[in-house]
Amino acid sequence: MIDVLSELSSIIEQRKQASADSSYVASLHQKGLNKILEKVGEEATETIIAAKDAAISGDKAKLIAETADLWFHTMVMLSHLDETPDSVLRELAGRFNVSGLEEKASRRQ
Repeated sequence: MIDVLSELSSIIEQRKQASADSSYVASLHQKGLNKILEKVGEEATETIIAAKDAAISGDKAKLIAETADLWFHTMVMLSHLDETPDSVLRELAGRFNVSGLEEKASRRQ
């Protein structure tokens, strides 16, 4: 599955420089960070609503679709800030064998 993130990251980087008329990613980059963050927030809200609906209905299709949208827009955000999913994956890997409570406490310092 990491290959999917790598491939998507490469596509986002390629489209970053494309014409805004022909690429949604390019149009987001052209509109700037605030527009990208607005999309991340919108998708986060839609993901939360989909999770609540899935808990009631048991149908998780919309939850999966909204989570994919959230991840995608988060990757566009990272790209805009010249970061990659690899940075996030390294951070997550560094948290293995560390208690979640310990990790959270270390961020308060």
